[in-house]
Amino acid sequence: MTKPQGRPHLLVVDDSLETLEVLQRNLSSKGYVVHTAPSVEAALEALETESIDLVITDYRMPRVSGVELVRHVRENLKDTEVMMITGYASIGGAVEAVKYGAEDYLAKPFTDDELFSAVERALDKLHKRRTTSVLAAKVTVESYGILGESKAMQGVFKAIGKASGTAATVLITGESGTGKELVARAVHYGSVRASAPFVPVNCGGIPESLLESELFGHVKGAFTGAVDTRAGFFQTAEGGTIFLDEISETSLAMQVKLLRVLQDKEVCMVGDTRSRKVDVHIVAATNKDLNDLVAKDLFRQDLFFRLNVITIAVPPLRMRNNDVLILARHFAAKYTLEAGRPPLSFSDDALNALRHYDWPGNVRELENVIQRLVVMTDGEMVDAPDLPSLMRFSVSRHMGLHRKLAEVEGEYIRNVLASVGGNKTRAAEILGIDRKTLREKLKENKTS
Repeated sequence: MTKPQGRPHLLVVDDSLETLEVLQRNLSSKGYVVHTAPSVEAALEALETESIDLVITDYRMPRVSGVELVRHVRENLKDTEVMMITGYASIGGAVEAVKYGAEDYLAKPFTDDELFSAVERALDKLHKRRTTSVLAAKVTVESYGILGESKAMQGVFKAIGKASGTAATVLITGESGTGKELVARAVHYGSVRASAPFVPVNCGGIPESLLESELFGHVKGAFTGAVDTRAGFFQTAEGGTIFLDEISETSLAMQVKLLRVLQDKEVCMVGDTRSRKVDVHIVAATNKDLNDLVAKDLFRQDLFFRLNVITIAVPPLRMRNNDVLILARHFAAKYTLEAGRPPLSFSDDALNALRHYDWPGNVRELENVIQRLVVMTDGEMVDAPDLPSLMRFSVSRHMGLHRKLAEVEGEYIRNVLASVGGNKTRAAEILGIDRKTLREKLKENKTS
């Protein structure tokens, strides 16, 4: 589900189900959306699928401590605050928690007022930090047609804003179909060069024998068929931006010539003896790992360094959480309008299948699927059976195949209990066992 606006999402992590139940009840009464996790491992899974504003974690837990979770949040989730609670209050523990980035440290027992005050302080700090970047991101989305509310895309929007304000070379990385050209256009149209040309060049789609002439132009008589002098893409982009897509597909010989352009801001037309100055902002893109190509001597290291001044990594669609649903609805509205038919809606089952599919073709694949559904669906509601069969049965999961069966079973039981607020009767019903068996399994898991 898309996160409701104005309602902070909290993730409470504690191996005590009673503590989880109390914190969930108390914090929910204040209007927060509260998720719970009985272990650090479960918390990490929740952070992959949910957009969390504040993590509240216990200090001591089995296998992995809360300090490790604090470190993970600080190292990987810049847009999430974290605070720690513990029944083992000590100066050393407080210092360790703060050292690794905990916003606050509460020692058990604490009052409700102390808890609420600490949560409000953490969320207030988060709100102040977000304000500027959210406004910038909103401008980017509205201006350049890039849709997304996920944390991954918020990072892209921030990078676009910074890249637009500089003349430094920009390298955009990401899988095929993620929208690298849209990002390049956003960089251009957000810059002082917006009124000048934006010239996209698919380096992989132009034969090697023609690429130099296409990029730099040629003079009359330079080769057979050169009946007149013609400017290349670099000259066409004068004062604006040239977008070199699939830069990894260029030959080593062409890379040498591109390196000179980056170094000297000059191009030499094929058949000419003198170079000409060009004023262009260079933005390149690749769906391959250039570091890996450099290691294999397939890409020049010096050119890589010249290109890799500002890097914008566009995330794959599978890492963008609910952006899949936002994009699906956008494309459905676009293509139903074009087709002159009533708006298309999606059942919960269809939305769930869309959200959990891996999308190897990324946004491009999603757009194609939605366009096909607009054409092929008879009614006004898309249900799961209307989707391609591969999509219906390709829900991605981290299976954890290295773990023991008892460990997986115990964690699943704790997760089910947490999801029903510690209600053992309801948990037993979901698990398909009686309360006595549930008690025994909880006891076995605690002593194992």
